[in-house]
Amino acid sequence: MNNPSPVTTKSNPLIDLVISIIIPSLILMKLSGDDWLGTTYALLVALAFPFFYGVYELVLHKKFNIISMLGIVSVLLTGGIGILELEPKWLAIKEAAVPLVIGLIVLGSMRTKYPLVKKILYNPKIINIVRVDEAMKAKGTREEFERRFTKASYLLCGTFFFSAILNYILARMIVISPAGTSAFNEELGHLTLVSYPVIALPSTIMMMGILFWLIRSIGKLSDLKLEEILLLPE
Repeated sequence: MNNPSPVTTKSNPLIDLVISIIIPSLILMKLSGDDWLGTTYALLVALAFPFFYGVYELVLHKKFNIISMLGIVSVLLTGGIGILELEPKWLAIKEAAVPLVIGLIVLGSMRTKYPLVKKILYNPKIINIVRVDEAMKAKGTREEFERRFTKASYLLCGTFFFSAILNYILARMIVISPAGTSAFNEELGHLTLVSYPVIALPSTIMMMGILFWLIRSIGKLSDLKLEEILLLPE
């Protein structure tokens, strides 16, 4: 008797948004006063949501993910900056460091046998890679595709570096109060809330644009239709 295939659980973007951004922001902005949780406890409670949710996601999918791991480390560093009452500039450096490190890791992996960029732009769960490769080999356009894929890879790395610069500027503009104060927590909450529409959303749109350009290139180089390139749900 065949064993039932395991059910794959996908993250819900709305739940991600609520747990990782909205709830922590509200706690930091509304509960940091001495009449409520106080600065330290409000910071710890707020950061507990994205931290434990990140750990839960890693355990649930049972797969090490360097980007998810960096997200957890980022939360721990934010907590450390607040508890140790470091200067606000260190928060800005941390905010810039996370996407910068991701970009450098993606860039460095391009010279290895397992480039991370293929998991993002040329994912076998999204693109029918076997069919695409066969079609391009038959047309003799595989080398041209590799050149375009390399270009797309550098553009993707550029989105991470762009995000690092914006993260630093935004953090320096918003978080100006000393760590360990309710004002710092409120500004941190504001930063968390604002960073999504100002940074994360444009970066996501840029990534989708790069993916769209790559898929169009695949179509031209393989003479395949969109429904033949993508693995659409039945």
